[in-house]
Amino acid sequence: MKKRLRIAIIAGEASGDILGAGLIQALKEQYPSVEFEGIGGPLMIANGFRSLFPMEKLSVMGLVEVLKHLPEILSIRRKTIQYLLKNPPDMLIGIDAPDFCLTVEARLKAHGIKTIHYVSPTVWVWREKRVFKIKKAADLVLCLFPFEPDFYARYQVDAEFVGHTLADQIPMDPDQNAARRQLGLSSDVLRIAVLPGSRRSEVERLGSVFFEAAQRVQQIHPGIEFIIPCATPTIRSMLEQQLKNYLGLRVTLFDGQSRVVMTAADLVLLASGTAALEAMLLKKPMVVSYIMSPLTWFLVKRMVKTQWASLPNILAKRSVVPELLQYDATAEKIADELLTYLENSDRTDQLMDTFKFIHKQLRRDADQVAANAVLKRILSETDDHEK
Repeated sequence: MKKRLRIAIIAGEASGDILGAGLIQALKEQYPSVEFEGIGGPLMIANGFRSLFPMEKLSVMGLVEVLKHLPEILSIRRKTIQYLLKNPPDMLIGIDAPDFCLTVEARLKAHGIKTIHYVSPTVWVWREKRVFKIKKAADLVLCLFPFEPDFYARYQVDAEFVGHTLADQIPMDPDQNAARRQLGLSSDVLRIAVLPGSRRSEVERLGSVFFEAAQRVQQIHPGIEFIIPCATPTIRSMLEQQLKNYLGLRVTLFDGQSRVVMTAADLVLLASGTAALEAMLLKKPMVVSYIMSPLTWFLVKRMVKTQWASLPNILAKRSVVPELLQYDATAEKIADELLTYLENSDRTDQLMDTFKFIHKQLRRDADQVAANAVLKRILSETDDHEK
């Protein structure tokens, strides 16, 4: 008879909810009697997860917003720790959200409860000393990228590469025509997807720069069209306001559907972030850009340890896509890079080979590999389980 298991999971935002739901499904396939509780979102709850608090209470972005909600967040963290120590699970899994999860993990680990942290913080980019907090908090780190376990090995932290769920979800050869049909777009027009970010500050800094670059490209390729996914109604309103200064630009806005929009495009212009990884998996040539406040840029430049900002370049360990950051993020330079892609098909062909190679590296059935690692840890001291 299989041992009855209770696993606590904490996810603090939508991406963690996706990972948590996939992990729960994979664990249930191997171990149907397992029970789950903690903090999670709608996808996890739909899979039988019991959430002690609404996940959206933790999904706060921006320094001012975090400070405003800090007393409530600290209260939730304290109550979560108290509950889990009073009702100890067989394991605690913290998914991303390191500022919240690592403290909870450390408290439970100190009381002999096994802990896993799923999604490595970017200690290999900056704030490297956080690795000591991770070592204190987690018995195991589940990593999304293949180079991360080697980093942790330098600090004697147990880490395992599980792959990335996006690589599992996205087909190796996405269907551009199907995406265009889904969006109601014709199949015979050259299109550039423009993604200036999902946050107000990103759109404020990048929106007009991207639109001016698009205007420069359209002057040379009059038939080209631009398609933009809007993350929220607020972002859509901001973009519509900015576009009033570019009335001749051939632009279509969509509500959400960023993956479909990128799939439908021939080329992507985007703000640095997870979107660059998704564009790479969709096999789209891209130009990556970002602008921070001058003070933030001054500080970040002195703390960042990697040569590149975008995941395609970091994963390739060389410059495969152009990055135009801060003072290099001008409309003229961005337009020049976009035009280089449009006028040099050989560059695009070479890029696709690199993207496919990385995609295959990241495609490991992440949910299942993560579930295997979890069960191995939980059952390592038990002989009464079945395979």
